[in-house]
Amino acid sequence: MGFVIYLLLLCMNKIALILFFSIIFQSTLVYAQSNEALTQAFNEKDLLKHVKFLSSDAFQGRRTGETGAIKARKYIVNQFHSAQVKPLGKAFEQAFTFFKGSKQYNVVNVIGQITGTEFPKKYIVISAHYDHEGVKQGRIYNGADDNASGVSALFAFAEYFKTYPPKHTVILAAFDGEELGLQGSKYYVNYPIVSLNDILVNLNLDMISRSDENELFAVCTSFNKNLKYLISKVKTTSKIQLVSGHDGFDGLENWTYASDHANFHKRNIPFIYFGVADHKDYHEPTDDYENIHPEFYTEAVKTILAVFKDIDQVKTHF
Repeated sequence: MGFVIYLLLLCMNKIALILFFSIIFQSTLVYAQSNEALTQAFNEKDLLKHVKFLSSDAFQGRRTGETGAIKARKYIVNQFHSAQVKPLGKAFEQAFTFFKGSKQYNVVNVIGQITGTEFPKKYIVISAHYDHEGVKQGRIYNGADDNASGVSALFAFAEYFKTYPPKHTVILAAFDGEELGLQGSKYYVNYPIVSLNDILVNLNLDMISRSDENELFAVCTSFNKNLKYLISKVKTTSKIQLVSGHDGFDGLENWTYASDHANFHKRNIPFIYFGVADHKDYHEPTDDYENIHPEFYTEAVKTILAVFKDIDQVKTHF
């Protein structure tokens, strides 16, 4: 009898081991497949091509209301069309004017959407401003990192959604007038095309293409415990670190109101701002394509995409 029990226990242990390693294998396979999907999510050469083109001298620094910004806006609309992104309203352009001092500015946001497969009336806004500093004293401020990098990432997301449609409707927002006081996003939340109550979260991308420390910051974690937990669980490669901070409680510069996410935050809409630490070329005419870090940049876009995928699984508000 004892020998029989011994054999039974031995068999049970073997079955338990087989089940355990089977679960580990399946988990590894799912993770590997997920990573493979991200690797194949978008064309990395096209991502870099868009940054290079948008930050070329042809766009004259993309100053709001000037010829270069108009040219950039048309380029964004064309890329949205080619990626099968639809306008959020009747057209992609959301135009308005504002005064700064005695000068009037003509501002145009470019807003598109990809309809969600399960929650079409709930929205995730992914934003990046396309304007920059223009030409000063004869020198062009091309703004490769700030923020051709963010706009080009919008195109990568649009490409990804053609193969992997989102569950929630995604709004791709290329805001204008950020450098003049976050004007584009301010207008958008004041005159929303969809109800602000139906927006789950804003993911704002502003300066994501270079870091000497390979650090991509995620600003939000002090304001929303669910997003904090989500960020803490995101797996990254050895080529990039996703770091929480810069939200006013860690002794670092406070970025809570540093870019377009601020206007969503003021309306109590959860946000994550993705960005890098300021560098020597920030708001300088040397912020050129040649100074971005291509490998870091592609990893940054994949990391933000991984965060989006987790958010897209959520069925309710944060």
